[in-house]
Amino acid sequence: MAVGNIYFIAAVAIVGGGLFGFDISSMSAILSENSYKCYFNQGPEGPPFTVNPNCSGPRSLVQGGITAAMAGGSWLGALVSGVLSDRLGRKSSIMIGCIFWIIGSILICASQDIAMLIVGRIVNGFCVGIESAQVPVYVSEIAPPSKRGRLVGAQQWAITWGILIMFYVSYGCSFIGGGSSTDYNPAAFRVPWALQMIPAICLFFAMMWLPESPRWLARQDRWEDCHRVLALVHGHGDPNSPFVALELQDIKDMCEFERRHKDVTYLELFKPNMINRTHIGIFMQIWSQMTGMNVMMYYISYVFGMAGYSGNANLLASSIQYVINVVMTIPALIWIDVWGRRPALLIGAVFMAIWMYANAGLMATYGVIVPGGVDGVAEESMKLSGASAKALIACTYLFVASYAPTWGPVSWIYPPELYPLRVRGKAVALATSFNWAFNLALGLFTPPAFVNIMWRTYIIFGVFCTAMFIHVFFFFPETAGKTLEETEAMFEDPNGPKYMGTLPWKTHVQTSHIVQLEKGNVDPEKMAQFRHDSGDESGQQEPIVAETA
Repeated sequence: MAVGNIYFIAAVAIVGGGLFGFDISSMSAILSENSYKCYFNQGPEGPPFTVNPNCSGPRSLVQGGITAAMAGGSWLGALVSGVLSDRLGRKSSIMIGCIFWIIGSILICASQDIAMLIVGRIVNGFCVGIESAQVPVYVSEIAPPSKRGRLVGAQQWAITWGILIMFYVSYGCSFIGGGSSTDYNPAAFRVPWALQMIPAICLFFAMMWLPESPRWLARQDRWEDCHRVLALVHGHGDPNSPFVALELQDIKDMCEFERRHKDVTYLELFKPNMINRTHIGIFMQIWSQMTGMNVMMYYISYVFGMAGYSGNANLLASSIQYVINVVMTIPALIWIDVWGRRPALLIGAVFMAIWMYANAGLMATYGVIVPGGVDGVAEESMKLSGASAKALIACTYLFVASYAPTWGPVSWIYPPELYPLRVRGKAVALATSFNWAFNLALGLFTPPAFVNIMWRTYIIFGVFCTAMFIHVFFFFPETAGKTLEETEAMFEDPNGPKYMGTLPWKTHVQTSHIVQLEKGNVDPEKMAQFRHDSGDESGQQEPIVAETA
């Protein structure tokens, strides 16, 4: 028996996004813990180098490598996921990702040295790459058009919840053992690393109750199953629903066109008629990393360390931004299909640039360079105090509040909407792989950047935010309120530039129109055409119950 409630389907599937959030906090929350720094210590402070009760932890480049290992695995997982998803289905690929997450978590939890920790994070990352690429594809292909943005964007909300939950789990576990190099307990970081297996186990079994993507079923010529899923999810069990009939015909028309292009490889994404969409999807993911948000998430303890916070005070101050991230994502889930994608991206880029430039100015003007770093942590290369420290924290919180309702959810909503069915799995996988490639690069870049160029790191991200505003305005069209097939027609508009379609700044939100279609207010001529094409003048079928698709 399959579940037909679209909100339940999305709530289960987006747990895959939550795994990414768990991974972020399982590292960021323990970076400042002495238990972690002493167990993996590379000096110069703390045993076996000195008797200092506070350890330096891994060297900056090595810590960057530990953090970036997950992104490296995610890059590979995202690329593989396209082939996996097209051959085995969206459901199966998500379930396979869960298995890799469990294996990786076991390796991380049992880590005896840095090398084993890195291997475990690569395996975990392989899972995150699969889930981050294919969960949005699965949800976008099964969701009604008027709710697609909300439901796919919920993946970002799941990520924020994963970050918040694991952060507080790690915070609670930080009290296990003592706080010095002589009485720390490795369980302080092993326990949270073990607990992160639980959501993957739950996701694996819950996916068994969900239907397969109707568009993937159609591509496999499983039309009865496709119709059954559409009726179950979009027609409340009624196979004669006008909207289900219209949507099924759209899918049939698209599949008929795509039969001429059966053999799809990644090379097709770079053909003239597809290159524009490929570039938009890739840069959507690249820019989402270049905002600097994930850097803020992974290395926030360094920022608050420079603002004068240490120990538990640092962890609690850092956790506030995770709460902001969760709360500020909610407006996007409610209104993103009303606002549209373009306005959210443009407004978000402006505000993020402001806060990045402000942080750079504060640190450049009021920051004091600390040789060797605050408390021996080289990445905390400057120190602020008083009003300037509070302003630095405030701008950091405001940056998160600007990202959460804009680039956070839209970066997952947008790519699956860009591509035709025949290439969607591979195209989203390719775009997502660039997300992780740049995540990897920034994970390696940031710790040495804090050490060597200090406040100028914020200038770099501010410039990126400025550049992305310009790029979005001229090249990213609006997709809100359109069926996936209507988006395809927009890119092939003969009235626009060749291979580009309708000019982006001339595209608009069409949610109100699609809501009327979903309510059954379908043009009678279209319905008559559908019945003629399907060879069924009566159009009557038995109601569909919740059976496995």
